[in-house]
Amino acid sequence: MSRKEVKSSGTDDPVRRALRAETGTPTHEARGSGERAFLVGLDYRVRSRKAKKSITSGAQAARDASTSVAPGAKAASIPEFSAEESLDELHTLATSAGAVVVGELLQRRDRPDPATLIGGGKLEEIAGAAASSHADLILFDHDLSPSQQRNIERILHKRVIDRTQLILDIFARHAKTREGQLQVELAQLEYMLPRLAGRGIEMSQLGGGIGTRGPGETQLETDRRKIYRRVRHVKEQIENVKRIRAQQRQRRESAPIATVALVGYTNAGKSTLFNAMTNAEVLASAQMFATLDPTIRGVELPSKRKVLLSDTVGFIRNLPHTLVSAFRATLEEVQRAALVLHVSDASSPLTAEQDAQVELVLKELESEKKPRLHVMNKIDLLEPKQRETLRDDAQTVHVSGARGIGIATLLERIDQLLEEDPIRRVHLQIPQREGKVLAMLAAKARIYSREYQDGVVEMDAEAPESVVRNVREWVRK
Repeated sequence: MSRKEVKSSGTDDPVRRALRAETGTPTHEARGSGERAFLVGLDYRVRSRKAKKSITSGAQAARDASTSVAPGAKAASIPEFSAEESLDELHTLATSAGAVVVGELLQRRDRPDPATLIGGGKLEEIAGAAASSHADLILFDHDLSPSQQRNIERILHKRVIDRTQLILDIFARHAKTREGQLQVELAQLEYMLPRLAGRGIEMSQLGGGIGTRGPGETQLETDRRKIYRRVRHVKEQIENVKRIRAQQRQRRESAPIATVALVGYTNAGKSTLFNAMTNAEVLASAQMFATLDPTIRGVELPSKRKVLLSDTVGFIRNLPHTLVSAFRATLEEVQRAALVLHVSDASSPLTAEQDAQVELVLKELESEKKPRLHVMNKIDLLEPKQRETLRDDAQTVHVSGARGIGIATLLERIDQLLEEDPIRRVHLQIPQREGKVLAMLAAKARIYSREYQDGVVEMDAEAPESVVRNVREWVRK
């Protein structure tokens, strides 16, 4: 198992952040480099009279929503992550958060233990393994209820973090803009609020022991009110951001310029593809959730039409609902897009499973019926024989954002699918003295033929409807 050293996130506890917001105290504390993490995976086996089938922890949510993946699709056809694949993804998430993975354990059981999720005997085994590997924290590949998390910490005497809290930590690590930081803070606070219950004595400023329950609960209620106040404040700021974004979108939509949104599983190569299509320099990293803050750039299509390309946050299996809610202002770019580019990692053995999870998030955003083009990225990582078998079709294009392979084909396909400001083929006769008109057509139209005769330029061209309207007096049938 790799133990590559990486930096820790230094993410502050959102409870402390909310409390310090009352006094203006700085909110970030560095935790030190390379916290040592021990991973715990779970595999629940569903038993029936006819057969035994193993499902990954958390996969039931995908099963419940599977009817939304495609019209006529059967629930049984939805690909699911195996327990081993899910644990591998947790390993990647842990390293993205700055942890050094020092051990892992996968438990298979028939049903979750309501008190500790995995049972007292297995917790004792984990305690011994974590102690021998000098682990600082235990990461569960599962969402823990507040009582389960407290019970496990009481037995293991170590910090315990579930999958949702880990993803929130990564988001906090990568949020750079004020908008992104607000969205992450809101999600963290909403996640943490129910976990304050039952911790009154621990949060008391008078210490523990007999007779401290009253002051402890009073302190808990005081802290809870401060957090609620902070939540309201953050929501108000996010609403301001949402209003400004809506105004910007309204100004963009006043011109006939369509928006194309990139969506896909985290680390599918969306930012690299975005850079290849726009010549931008957006951060492209192999780490999960390297892109949180939305970026929009203009792109010129082969027809000379201009579109706006939007890079969005990556999706992931069991994406926390608090994050989907907090990032809804950002993800509105997907909801308002004229075309969605679903980017997949063609080199990943889990492409089908990842695509199914993207479908679920699009369903939650009510964007699953948007016009869509499937972009299979990273074909440069495939074996040459595999690349030779790839064939583009009406719904799919194969590209490599890193090597620039297939970008021209992708732009052509976007041009064909967009309905905004449609392309018209026209025959024009324009006087040569109309230099501005001729220059405008050279810049905004695709010219197939051009002839000069008696002071008139006769040409066949394809141009957006908005351009044709400006030259309609010279259009000839």
